[in-house]
Amino acid sequence: MDQPRLTPYFYDIFDASLPRLGPGDAASTQKAIDLLRAAKPQRMDPPGSSGLRILDLGCGNGAPTIQLAKHLDGTIVAVDNREQYLAELRRRAVAEGVSDKIRTCLSDMRAFTMEEAVFDLIWSEGALFVMGFQEGLAACRKLLVPGGLMGASELTWFRPDPPAECREFFAGVYPPMVDTAANLAAIENCGYEVLGHFALPESTWLESFYCPIEDRLRTLQNKYAADRAGSEVIDAIREEIDIYRRYSNWYGYVFYLMQNR
Repeated sequence: MDQPRLTPYFYDIFDASLPRLGPGDAASTQKAIDLLRAAKPQRMDPPGSSGLRILDLGCGNGAPTIQLAKHLDGTIVAVDNREQYLAELRRRAVAEGVSDKIRTCLSDMRAFTMEEAVFDLIWSEGALFVMGFQEGLAACRKLLVPGGLMGASELTWFRPDPPAECREFFAGVYPPMVDTAANLAAIENCGYEVLGHFALPESTWLESFYCPIEDRLRTLQNKYAADRAGSEVIDAIREEIDIYRRYSNWYGYVFYLMQNR
């Protein structure tokens, strides 16, 4: 089925009101921040400056953005291609008392550009796949100042022997997925120094993301009972969740932390 027909169903399911729009949690975002701060304290907390210039690329409804604003000194440009997500981010920012630190930008992340490299830190949780991980790294490097930092999470194989059903599933939904070693090599090849990496725990998938999605699917199943396309989208998402529950030992998200050389 063609993507334009699927899009309305996708956005109905992945509504801005969800806690998150992808695997992750506040603790994992904080861990990534802490690892960067430990590796490059002068970069994360520059003395005598007005704070970091931060880009959150593919911010969605702002779950990571809010954590960045709460735990880092600086200003954030939060980019997403859906206004409903940005509106929810702004609402959350006001509720958390950090709205003065965040500016939203409605843009396709693949088309987002600046005239010069201006960001000290770029963040992208589970979003670079839109461009392709390596292509996204290359695009982000052009936006980073020399020595600037970056944190990004990417879907990654943990083991080389996934069961056939699991490998065939991702051959259909995300063929470029590779293992951690290959992603680390891609980071180096794009002109970064690797500062650290860690796998997100299962709770970031199940408790933070999939359980709220399942609640929403139960709410929507009657709405789309007579709508074949909508029912197929719901079934596809349920299949994805089932694949994770059975094969989470073989894949997941890895947070990669790096510095522009």
